Amino acid sequence: MYNPITPLPALILWLACVSFAMTSLGSPSQAQPPLSSRTTVATRQTPTSLATHLVLVLGERKVYAYHGKTLLASYPVAIGKHGWETPKGNFTVIQMVENPIWENPWNGSHVPASVNSPLGVRWIGFWRDGKNTIGFHGTPKKDEHLLGKAVSHGCVRLRNPDVTALYEVVKPGIPVSVVQSQAKTY
Repeated sequence: MYNPITPLPALILWLACVSFAMTSLGSPSQAQPPLSSRTTVATRQTPTSLATHLVLVLGERKVYAYHGKTLLASYPVAIGKHGWETPKGNFTVIQMVENPIWENPWNGSHVPASVNSPLGVRWIGFWRDGKNTIGFHGTPKKDEHLLGKAVSHGCVRLRNPDVTALYEVVKPGIPVSVVQSQAKTY
């Protein structure tokens, strides 16, 4: 058994949260407006510092990286589907892995890390129940149309370039708040 907090180069993540081949399984997703009707381009500033906290707003299907009160970046995401909802609450980043290997929880097969693997090229874990782990991860380009929808088994999917950028500004231990909606402040 590996220590889930220590990133290992060839870490095999046993994740029930990844919705690998969900569309081929015929799983329904919650109806959402098309991603094109919402902000789809990540809001980026060249980060001059690390994020002090992340806010995942489920209702907006977006993750926000902040340094104090300053927004560093925001990215569109896909979240957990009905029955496999992304957990709400206050968490911390507990695990970070470059090039994660995915182990299929149904048949035990391994999928090597790549831009086309179910986990993409980065993993940022923030929740665990002793058996399953949930976090931010990349998604294959062919599945990017699922961003903005509730389709996963609880994990938070991002485009590979977005999860790579997020990975660069977070470190283990930073807070992650998962909320349904966020009050706008102007």
